[in-house]
Amino acid sequence: MEKVNSQILELLNIHFPEINDIALQEEIAKKGQILNFPAGQVIMNYGSYIKLVPLLVKGSIKVVREEEEEGRELLLYYLNSGETCSMSFSCCMMNKQSDIRTTAVDDTTLIGIPVKYADEWMTEFKNWKNFVMRSYDFRLQEMIKTIDNIAFKKMDDRLLSYLEDKSKAQKTKIINTTHQKIADELNASREAVSRLLKQLEKKEVIKLGRNKIELL
Repeated sequence: MEKVNSQILELLNIHFPEINDIALQEEIAKKGQILNFPAGQVIMNYGSYIKLVPLLVKGSIKVVREEEEEGRELLLYYLNSGETCSMSFSCCMMNKQSDIRTTAVDDTTLIGIPVKYADEWMTEFKNWKNFVMRSYDFRLQEMIKTIDNIAFKKMDDRLLSYLEDKSKAQKTKIINTTHQKIADELNASREAVSRLLKQLEKKEVIKLGRNKIELL
């Protein structure tokens, strides 16, 4: 008889209150595993087959996509505590290779659910199906926001939106990063990013430091 992991049950109740079917909670606590990743570690890389669906309980994860011809990356969104990666569901249910890379922004803890069960529970538990569908809808809105930023927003608006999203993901007003890293994630030049950051500082929206930016 499989043992229920009481720690997973506790984490589910704290971070995923919408998963409130007791039978489903117990199945996750039996089949799932708690995984820890240090800041900067790649969790899932391009071309890999997804074996686990993540339920994030601590930290944040950056999700990026690579442009095929030139190899440049575009930031899609951040995953925060209480969220899952909908693109993981898509890849695992279609048994296809990943076209995204996920990296731990800071020390991260998640509950990993084997793809076999994540798929089976779609028909077995209505609560799980609803959770997955809500996750898809939320992430779709995030993707639309990303597209809108690229298509309609000026670069300074995109930059400020990026800083606000990163601040929210890391739960801090002080963002430790470089101008080059920001440029890479926004698919922009470092010079343009540096110029716009200085403009934001003059407007007293941010305060620049050595490899750090403080949102005011």
